[in-house]
Order: sequence, then structure tokens, then C-alpha cells
Amino acid sequence: MEFRWNDWNLDHATGHGVSPEECEYVVEHSAAPYPEKAGDEKWLVRGPAPSGRRIQVVYLIDDDDTIYVIHARPLSDREKRRLRRRRR
Repeated sequence: MEFRWNDWNLDHATGHGVSPEECEYVVEHSAAPYPEKAGDEKWLVRGPAPSGRRIQVVYLIDDDDTIYVIHARPLSDREKRRLRRRRR
């Protein structure tokens, strides 16, 4: 699995305090029910980063199977509770 980073998507991920490494980790280590469809060509993943923070990542998969992150942010407290209940 390969990720494509450029100025635009780096700004969108790091603008919410999420590092590219955290994004990649959450996507690569996603567990059911993720990834889930989040629109026509978008995928959404929520999960823990190595730091323990819970992160949401939205991405596209290019024609060459490259992952292109379009949004990333830490989860809200409400989303964290919902994620814990969903994984039980």
C-alpha cells in the first residue's frame, strides 16, 4: 500500500494536528467495520494511532492503487465513545 502526499493533502492532515505517519498507520491497521464507504469514491477509517489518539482519516484510492488522504482529524469525545461501543 502506497500513500501519495503533496502540499494540499499535507495541509489538510496537519492542519488538524494529525501527522502523515498517524494517517498511514490508521489506514494500514484499520479493523472491521472499517474502511467504510464515505461517498462516491471516498473511504473513511477511524482508529487508534500509535500515540493512542483516536483519528479519523478520509481518503481516495487512485487508479494506480495509491492512497490519497483528503482529510484527517482527531475524533471528538462523542465519536470516541461510539467507536468503543461499535468494536465490542
